[in-house]
Amino acid sequence: MIGRVLIEVHGRVQGVGFRPFVYTLATGLGLHGTVQNRGSHVLVDVEGERGSLDAFLARLPAAAPVLSNIEDVITRDAPPARQHGFVILDSADALSLDVRISADVGTCAACLAELFDANDRRYRYPFTNCTNCGPRFTIVRGVPYDRRRTTMAAFAMCDECRREYDDPRDRRFHAQPIACPACGPTLDFRRVVDRRRAAGNDIALKQAAAALRDGLIVAIKGLGGYNLACDARNADAVEVLRRRKRRDSKPFAVMVPEPLLDRLAGQRSPALQTLRSPRRPITLVDEISADALDLAVNVAPGCPALGLMLPYTPLHHLLLHDVGIPLVMTSGNRSDEPIAYDDDDAMARLESIADAFLMHDRAIQTRADDSVVAVMCGAPMLVRRARGYAPDVLSLAERTPEPVLSVGGHLKNTFCLVNGSDACLSPHIGDLEHSLSFDALAAMVSHFTSTFGTTPRVVAHDTHPDYLSTRFAFEFPADRRIAVQHHHAHVLSCAAEHRVTDPVIGVAFDGAGLGADGAVWGGEFLIADGARYSRAAHLAYVPMPGGDRAARDGWRMAWAHLRAAFDRDRAADLVRAPDDVGAQERHLVEQLLDRPASPVTSSVGRLFDAVAALIGVRDRSRFEGQAALALEAIASQPCDRRYAFSLDTSGEPWTIDAAPVVRSIVSDIGSGICPSDIASAFHSAVAAMIADVSGRLAGTTGISRIALTGGVFQNRVLTERASIALEARGLGVLRHQRVPCNDGGLSLGQAVAAARTLRAADGVQRCA
Repeated sequence: MIGRVLIEVHGRVQGVGFRPFVYTLATGLGLHGTVQNRGSHVLVDVEGERGSLDAFLARLPAAAPVLSNIEDVITRDAPPARQHGFVILDSADALSLDVRISADVGTCAACLAELFDANDRRYRYPFTNCTNCGPRFTIVRGVPYDRRRTTMAAFAMCDECRREYDDPRDRRFHAQPIACPACGPTLDFRRVVDRRRAAGNDIALKQAAAALRDGLIVAIKGLGGYNLACDARNADAVEVLRRRKRRDSKPFAVMVPEPLLDRLAGQRSPALQTLRSPRRPITLVDEISADALDLAVNVAPGCPALGLMLPYTPLHHLLLHDVGIPLVMTSGNRSDEPIAYDDDDAMARLESIADAFLMHDRAIQTRADDSVVAVMCGAPMLVRRARGYAPDVLSLAERTPEPVLSVGGHLKNTFCLVNGSDACLSPHIGDLEHSLSFDALAAMVSHFTSTFGTTPRVVAHDTHPDYLSTRFAFEFPADRRIAVQHHHAHVLSCAAEHRVTDPVIGVAFDGAGLGADGAVWGGEFLIADGARYSRAAHLAYVPMPGGDRAARDGWRMAWAHLRAAFDRDRAADLVRAPDDVGAQERHLVEQLLDRPASPVTSSVGRLFDAVAALIGVRDRSRFEGQAALALEAIASQPCDRRYAFSLDTSGEPWTIDAAPVVRSIVSDIGSGICPSDIASAFHSAVAAMIADVSGRLAGTTGISRIALTGGVFQNRVLTERASIALEARGLGVLRHQRVPCNDGGLSLGQAVAAARTLRAADGVQRCA
């Protein structure tokens, strides 16, 4: 019996070889019909014997390409149309946020084998790719995803590539970035000092490898922008890169040759599995030491884990093969600037940093920095969401009545477009400390809204009036702007990625966010319910002597916490100021602590800074979170010491006092207890406090889900100990995985808050 079925397949089904897969599946079963991209979905029109149709419908989701993500399959029967053969139709023009553009994908095993096969026509070709791997999001200029709407449109396919592209039996059947040495992009090596150029793949790779071995800094054009690379075993080269990039001590990521990694480690740990995944993020790995890789000591000083990455393009594979050593591979920018991705801009901004450039003539349409992943409680957690992950759409459990743009925070900026229940989070843009970053935000918002054909008239933003993202929100043409409190957005972000819409207790711990009372919040227990939140408990306020200066000078926060724990004179005697702090600065800080007008904070991030300074681990931070990172690095081993916060429940909100913990730490310092035991006991005290306060709030509210969010929960020691303590009380723990817990996840929470506000105004609850 002959039948015909029309099938809509929704999800990530563009740029992942889905149409070729459908073609092969249908023809293998003797079916006839067509498959076509329809912008928001793929439409399959298939007819044939009923048994074959049933087999097709069963295998369609079960055997789909590994890079696809089918979210919904809608079928309806239709009268037979006597079709003959099976055809991949040209894509229909359609613009919608429903479109799923695949993120960029690391080189697959088949292409890698060709890359090093001397008998293959793509031997050592730096732009080898196929349907299963290669550039996607960063080359897309429009949707649906076809070659003519990518930056590969500039390269006409040769006859051999065209044959592969048109052959349904070939791995490159409808691979849009298909290329070979005869028709594809080409490398170009340029020295800065004498402007000498070497065009051509082999000579450019040879000279770049030689420059790196000679200790030079090379700017390398990757998938989503330029990286700055140098020999990770050469301390002098690393120091030159730090000085030129103005990055004093923040750890560098290291790209490791895969054979070297294979000799040092297996593949069983979640961190190593993530490192080797097709997304190829920078992964924080603690099972491989810097000594094992023979890295220079100034690559990642004082870090509990190394940021490692594997080659993710053929160009990287060839370069790492040729140099044979680990390379520092850091973003192509100066500190606080966005990554360079345009060739002219890269030459202008990086020529004072790099000694040479390894470039190519395939344009990058959209910048995307390298993603960063940490493993928490045995599962990957995104610290920076960019290449390999963006622009994967998150399907929310609730809908927005109309499209919403949310513009994130000031640091680690991202934005989010939400239409219906689809949330599209931008790649990491960075800290909006520089006009270039603000321009990057504006350009990427424009690209997203035009690509997806979405014109949001509602914009959500942080309540802080001085954030550049807030300024952008007020410059964006919108009918309505919705301000969302910083920590409320954090909590909603965590809940949303788990598709939780019921009320949650949010533990929002970070460095700073403007509170509803004008104070600097950062140690918050919030009850998030619908579009509303209430502040249930918080760390007791202490002054921030010098405001933002105290966020860098942990010894100032130590003094503030000592003043809260002891009398004025005793606190002054106990404070450990750096050697370069003179009597005049100490006097100024003491005066600031005496003034009632000094800004106050409940920040747990600042408490970590204070404890790091108290025990002599780090008095100042040269980058965000440096003191906390140093404290975590020595706290991994449990100890039997016990510190305890005090909790005052007599008023609302409850207040959590750190003074007893500070007094215990001072006592242990005086008794000669080692800093690592003190650091471990402090982490355990914070974890126990989280469980105690959350448990009490759960008892009074009946809410049993606890969302751990905010940048403090990048700390693995704290997150794992807090999770264990919460679960021991029978509480459900929500931790970030697909969205960063730091400010990179704020935009998702802002969008959810705005959607809930809009629905409340409509008086309607719409759920997906």
